Amino acid sequence: MQRFSLAGILLLLTLLLTGGLAQAQGGTTTITILHFSDYHSHAVPFYSEGKANQAGIARTIGYLRSQVLTDPNTVAFSGGDTMNVGQPSWSDKYLCTEWDWFNGLIEAMALGNHEFDYGPGLFQQCQAKAAYPLLSANFVKASTNEPYFQVNGKPYLIVERGGVRLGVFAIAGASYPSLIRATNLPADTKFIDGVPVAKEIVRRLREEEKVNAVIEIGHRDYEEDVELAKAVPGIDLILGTHSHRKEELGRLPGTNTWFISPFQYLTYLSRVQLTFNNGRLMSVTGGLVKMDESIPEAPDVKAGVEARQKALMADPFFAPKFQKIGAAAVELSNENIYTDETVLANFVMDTLRRKIGAHLALSTSSSFRASIAPGDILMEDYQAALPYRNVMLTVDMTGALVRDLLNTSVGKLTTDNFSQVSGARYTMRNGKAENIQILKDPTDEAKGYEALDDAKTYKVTTTDFQANVNATYKPLFDKAANKTSTNLVVNDVIIDTIKTSSPISARLDGRMKGSVAAATTTSGGSATATGGTHTVQAGDTLSGIAARVYGNATRWRDIYDANRGVIGADPNLIQVGQVLKLP
Repeated sequence: MQRFSLAGILLLLTLLLTGGLAQAQGGTTTITILHFSDYHSHAVPFYSEGKANQAGIARTIGYLRSQVLTDPNTVAFSGGDTMNVGQPSWSDKYLCTEWDWFNGLIEAMALGNHEFDYGPGLFQQCQAKAAYPLLSANFVKASTNEPYFQVNGKPYLIVERGGVRLGVFAIAGASYPSLIRATNLPADTKFIDGVPVAKEIVRRLREEEKVNAVIEIGHRDYEEDVELAKAVPGIDLILGTHSHRKEELGRLPGTNTWFISPFQYLTYLSRVQLTFNNGRLMSVTGGLVKMDESIPEAPDVKAGVEARQKALMADPFFAPKFQKIGAAAVELSNENIYTDETVLANFVMDTLRRKIGAHLALSTSSSFRASIAPGDILMEDYQAALPYRNVMLTVDMTGALVRDLLNTSVGKLTTDNFSQVSGARYTMRNGKAENIQILKDPTDEAKGYEALDDAKTYKVTTTDFQANVNATYKPLFDKAANKTSTNLVVNDVIIDTIKTSSPISARLDGRMKGSVAAATTTSGGSATATGGTHTVQAGDTLSGIAARVYGNATRWRDIYDANRGVIGADPNLIQVGQVLKLP
């Protein structure tokens, strides 16, 4: 019989208890990360991306149970924004009823800006229901600068699985102070600059906690995530939130940080696999999982949602939300809202511009949240697509300033700061708006368009948010003359139009020309054409190639399907030098 020394037995027990045996033997450990964000109380399945019966919380709970409860090396996180005052009605009636449904399924939740929609008292009641911690390291006590949320006295979370230590933290976006009413925050709290906080946390996680990987789950827009990754080396993975961006797994531009973003309202979940060898992160793979009819719903959650929804629709206070206000002759699609014109935005922006009598109307793409299905339109359907009660302003702008405005918009292509427009036509190329044409006479569209005159003055209309709050555009609108409120609320104008002009219709008309590739190619570069080939470069991902070539990152599947023989079984493992066909 083989004998073991006492020291050997103690070592073996220690390795077993700490999960370190695989690492000690040079084994491989894979940790699966699941993530969702920007749920905004969309409990009931809905119309999305041209299909009915998508998403719904019963599907997500069912999926999480099938993964987290069966695999100890699977961990899940929420990116926050679980509620949304005013829309959908479920949020106002049931508040945070779902928070404890995630107990035992998620490890932590990032603080979203909408968590404070109903004030500090309700927030604290919601927090008490959650068996998982909330994270937001730059949300602090004003009197001491001590982090408001802590786990065992620390502003981050350590998750241990299979001998691997993950350091998890969250940073709130810079826009929080403008998005959250001060009276809705707990007493003696404030938000501080997140970048220095993140630098110190990553240092602690790497040097003191000796983690094997660092994950950031904070609620920030995409552009902030890019800047955070550039400013704070050492973050392995950022789980995208806040921008409602649908982005397959890839590296953030100019960084070694991986990024994935699951769109909105539980239509997708992110699934990322981190593979370690001897504690070293060796590979990052994964993608988005669509929460469609193929995902079984949790029966108990489904029954609970249906009962609550029935009670909601019968509630006299909320019943008007479920009444028909008109009809759509076609789908008012929101697809590609961050990269191109859309049918929904064209309808809305044309209606507003004509109502106000402006040469040019524009609104950030963040104003448009969902498509409107063809057929009857309920008030609830409308408000899901356009939830914000923005007021329209007018300004007088020189043609030169209009050019700067449109150039700024094109520079924000692929983000929610990209603007939807009416009254202008142009080509997007090299990060600029070229060949700009603008309406000759906003009171008589039959006169057509003419070349933008830098010296001429034009009447421009936009939302109060874009002109007065949005940090990208406010400086430009501050340079304009005669900034005046129209006192017209976007929703009031559009709802009235739907009521009086149904069935409504709209179409794409080519007002923005140029693909994402053409718009973002640097001077002297060249965009890859469809029907040709692309040679994989360092840092390339299929979703990144698809975004550049087609203007739609989700078309990575088309590229993969055409190149399975070259790429192999894993679409995330493309190799430098591979030549890919572009269908």
